[in-house]
Amino acid sequence: MKDLYQGQRAMRNMRRQAMQRGVIAVLDIGTSKIACLVLQFDGPGQFRETDGVGPMAGQSNFRVIGNAHTRSRGMRFGEIETMAETERAIRTVIQSAQKSAGVRVDHVIACISGASPASYGLAGEIRLPLGKVTEGDVARVLASCDVPDFGRNREVLHAQPVNFAVDGRSGLSDPRDHNGDSLAVDMHVLTVDGDAAGNLVHCIRRCDMELAGVASASYAAGLAALVEDEQELGAACVDLGGGTTGVSVFIKKHMIFADAVRYGGELITQDIAKGLRVTHAVAERLKTLHGGVEATGRDDHEMIQLGESGDWDAERRQISRADLIGIMRPRVEEILEKVGEILDAAGFDFMPSRQVVLTGGGSQIPGLDALAARMLGQNVRIGRPLRIQGLPHNATAPSFSSAIGLALLTAHPQDEWWDFDMPAEAYPARSFKRAYRWFKNNW
Repeated sequence: MKDLYQGQRAMRNMRRQAMQRGVIAVLDIGTSKIACLVLQFDGPGQFRETDGVGPMAGQSNFRVIGNAHTRSRGMRFGEIETMAETERAIRTVIQSAQKSAGVRVDHVIACISGASPASYGLAGEIRLPLGKVTEGDVARVLASCDVPDFGRNREVLHAQPVNFAVDGRSGLSDPRDHNGDSLAVDMHVLTVDGDAAGNLVHCIRRCDMELAGVASASYAAGLAALVEDEQELGAACVDLGGGTTGVSVFIKKHMIFADAVRYGGELITQDIAKGLRVTHAVAERLKTLHGGVEATGRDDHEMIQLGESGDWDAERRQISRADLIGIMRPRVEEILEKVGEILDAAGFDFMPSRQVVLTGGGSQIPGLDALAARMLGQNVRIGRPLRIQGLPHNATAPSFSSAIGLALLTAHPQDEWWDFDMPAEAYPARSFKRAYRWFKNNW
């Protein structure tokens, strides 16, 4: 655990150094697109407090000075499949963002959408020798959590305390200076596949960039798409991406569960390409311009020209919009069924407010919110990301939720286990053993 602790603290220090220099980049590496935002940090009070919406955007002390996005290459199911192609795409988008910003960027924080995330809830408790909670007591109670065996080649991505209790008084977000005899903690740990995460780290290093942090794309999307009340009362963010669909559950402004399924918009495009015998590019155009999941009587008469095939006979082929919807709807229903299984496993039905927010590029399919409301519950809405200063209008679509959420997380990171000064004697025997070598080798 000591290697994991020191490795994560080293990344936190890199982030602080980058923020002191005033510039840092965030990188959302998805299956369908790669987006990069260059953030400039200024002292507090430099910008109007009214800029932005929500608990974090209102206190923002940063702005976007450069942005770029490009089609993703070499990615499959949110993981790197062809290292060289992904490296070229990352270099392209970073260079474009730097040119847009007019500055050079050396540090980057990235998010990962695939890698088979898995959530664990841990608990720990200690006695308070001084009768009052100190910073050291918080570190000791976090170290006291008994960690299970996460499995072969599983690495810790997030380890966040989500609830503290002093002498049974629960619901504390910061227990420091509270009087009592005992301190307990509930911690949420998110693990990912070590090989997939290691490939991401290696690819960014090949682009001559210093990695200042890695975050879950599902977590970042939730920060951007959920408003303050939803994060407080309990809500699920469903990020419908190209290769994966990520699910994150929030309550009391903390993420308590995250998972992802290997289904996304690319599968819908493939279904259209195979069903209509057209190229992938034509299928993507049909999905974007004419797609949907709710057919009406009018759609039987609305004809769509396929075209762009180079074959005269194929050029004259037409289909009705109802036929296109008939191809898309079964796959969308399958994705929503998988999301419903994840929410059931997370105990989402027991939340005080069972709000579901759909975001990501796939959420823009017409009629998806109505279909999701029937399959997942009545409280469903489409979530656009929070507005942050300097972001152009063309980068405020739901498909940029992960990138914008990562910018918010960069500016206002949540306390994690490695943010506390852990005394050497506090390292437990059974904690984060699987993460030793990976963090040591990659950071």
